[in-house]
Amino acid sequence: MNRPAPLMNPVLIAACVIVMVSFSIRAAFGVFQIPIAEEFGWLRAEFSLAIAIQNLAWGIGQPLFGALAEKIGDRKAIVMGALVYAAGLVLSSFAVTPGEHQVYEILVGFGIAGTGFGVILAVVGRASSDEHRSMSLAIATAAGSVGQIFGPPLAEALLAVTSWQMVFVIFAVMIMAVLMVLPLMRAPARTGSPQIEESMGAILGKALRDPSFALIFLGFFSCGYQLGFITAHFPAFVTEMCGPIDPGGMLYGMGVTSTSALGAVAISAIGFANIAGTLTAGYLGKRYTKKYLLAGIYTLRTFIAAAFIMTPITPATVLLFSVGMGSLWLATVPLTSGLVAQLYGLRYMGTLYGIVFFSHQLGSFMGVWLGGRMYDAFGDYNAVWWIGVGVGAFSAIVHLPVKEKRLVAA
Repeated sequence: MNRPAPLMNPVLIAACVIVMVSFSIRAAFGVFQIPIAEEFGWLRAEFSLAIAIQNLAWGIGQPLFGALAEKIGDRKAIVMGALVYAAGLVLSSFAVTPGEHQVYEILVGFGIAGTGFGVILAVVGRASSDEHRSMSLAIATAAGSVGQIFGPPLAEALLAVTSWQMVFVIFAVMIMAVLMVLPLMRAPARTGSPQIEESMGAILGKALRDPSFALIFLGFFSCGYQLGFITAHFPAFVTEMCGPIDPGGMLYGMGVTSTSALGAVAISAIGFANIAGTLTAGYLGKRYTKKYLLAGIYTLRTFIAAAFIMTPITPATVLLFSVGMGSLWLATVPLTSGLVAQLYGLRYMGTLYGIVFFSHQLGSFMGVWLGGRMYDAFGDYNAVWWIGVGVGAFSAIVHLPVKEKRLVAA
């Protein structure tokens, strides 16, 4: 049976819409760091911990929602994820203590898991042919960057006219609205006999005993650390560390008149650059060895981050860093998910990728949490940046011994 090309695939279109809205909301949380801390007089670590817990809950929820989708169906799992996501956002809008925010962000994290890559990429993978799978996964991943482009500026614009509490409610309405595209998400059924249906434990056991799976798991940690820290803290970092916006410069003429606005624009610039970077990674992933591509991405990230923090922080260097890091931002996702599918097949890709993604979210938790704690302790983010450089170099090295071969039939 001929499957439609990736761009003509209704499953891929629906997947892109869901991921785009889910990630637009998730990417905007860093914009709320300063407004919420200033309203309640909190330390930076308080709301940072809430975002860190959100990332950890996302990581815990990813394999759970992957398994749930394999048990009750993809669309039902996505509906559950959207409902939990919206509930967490609405409850967060009523939170007045750090503890309340931290508890409610658990729901938001689980909601992101139910509407994010673990469930969505497994559906896209099944709906794509072998020839187009790598590119389809890249397109779905790039949709998350599209959300990142408009999420932070949208939050910044809404904060200019309403309270952060109302922005959370608006975001809850947005995530529920994506359920309208679910009728398009009719992926091919999971194929297999009853014997294959009973083999999940065997596949998981084989993966968990495989040293390559462990290396992929460890390598994804730094991706989460870097993305989590930058998403949560970069807007505040830019607001406080960047030099003033030149009134006669191009940025000022484009409406970027403050470092606060520049922080939101920087996150959007990362999203813009990542669209090209992720699609390029998907294109290269079906032609070259994925482990070497991943090692190269982590090496480039390491050099870019080190160069950025060793130079004066100006609007120009902020935008250069955003474009450079953005081109590598989610480029690891289609390669890592494609590598999991290549090694262990498509049948339980959602669960297996969810386990690997848990490492990513452990890294996110550490990046967000350490960012807040070290800022409060030292008054700056320098130590957190250098830890990110170190774990990036570690990930570049740890991917090299991965044995990129097919272990089980798809």
